[in-house]
Amino acid sequence: MLHVLYLVHDLSDPAVRRRVIMMQAGGAIVTIAGFTRSREPISEIATIVPIDLGRTSDGRFTQRVAAVARAALTLGSRLKGVAKPDLIIGRNLEMLALANRAKAFFPGDVPIVYECLDIHRLLLRRDMTGKALRFVERTLSNNAQLLITSSPAFVRQYFAPFGQINLPVEVVENKVLELGPQETEAINRAGKSKDEAWKIGWFGALRCRTSLELLAAFSRKMEGRVEIVLRGRPAYSEFDDFDRFVANEPFMQFHGAYANPEDLQKIYDEVHFSWAIDFYEAGQNSNWLLPNRLYEGCRYGSVPIAMQGTETSLFLQERGIGFSLGEPTVEALAALFDKMDTDRYQRACEKVEAQERSAWVFDQNDCRALVERLGRLTHANEHGAALQVAA
Repeated sequence: MLHVLYLVHDLSDPAVRRRVIMMQAGGAIVTIAGFTRSREPISEIATIVPIDLGRTSDGRFTQRVAAVARAALTLGSRLKGVAKPDLIIGRNLEMLALANRAKAFFPGDVPIVYECLDIHRLLLRRDMTGKALRFVERTLSNNAQLLITSSPAFVRQYFAPFGQINLPVEVVENKVLELGPQETEAINRAGKSKDEAWKIGWFGALRCRTSLELLAAFSRKMEGRVEIVLRGRPAYSEFDDFDRFVANEPFMQFHGAYANPEDLQKIYDEVHFSWAIDFYEAGQNSNWLLPNRLYEGCRYGSVPIAMQGTETSLFLQERGIGFSLGEPTVEALAALFDKMDTDRYQRACEKVEAQERSAWVFDQNDCRALVERLGRLTHANEHGAALQVAA
């Protein structure tokens, strides 16, 4: 069985747990090591006891660099009891640095995979800081054999034009993980009663202050005709006082974290629309990503709302589903919902439901295919070593 050493930036990130389950379902054995950003230590991820490399904080780049440097000094002792992996995956740039470090502690040539699911704004700067970081990324990537990313726009808008990576690319979208029997029945959205408010769900990593303020102002303008439901993990470093702000909004509710994928159907069944917009790094990463909530919401029949000019909007346009705002304003949202009635909503739901299940779901066969793709890196390294010995 393929043994993967998975180095992650945040052990508490639900997306890390999902990736681990995907690799396990595909037949891999996974060892996890990484930092944590949660208040409580992470004792288990998908039945695996992780190796804790210390704490880091959202939005504190300098602190994270220092934590990585400290971890690099002690990484050998922390990995002492770990059997030699068949490959090492570094989830984002700081963990790619540790993947290069970890490789030295194992005999032979262990292939490295660079998993990049966000392009940090510092990498896009044109000054010396940006140039230095891009140089570091190019240098660390020289030892990698594969780039995994979640949106083709990251390749099109960053990796290719900046000449960052000369690697094969595997696009693994942020689809919903479903490992049980395939559900053949379509998701049937419950009808909306005449007096019921429209509900917009904003779920997942809540880090966008602009979205929070826009949705709050919009819901106030609509005077209860539209309500906002928030769930997930707020990035408290990005808000002045997230909890107090939400508590003071009459038409906005925050219901805390949820289990992914176990709770997805329940939480999306409670809303009519999903907020698939992020202004956190507008014009850059936020324009290029395809967020988890896009796939989750569509899988369970909620109608996505995106922003024109983004990869998400292009994705919806190609499939003829959802709605895209022309500008990020209360007026644009109000114009959309002033025209919204049950018939228009039902037609929008039917378009979402008509899509192939595979557009939203990563299943058991996909897990096997991913692990097989990773396994080919090991075979390629072994073949290359054999050729060198023969020569």
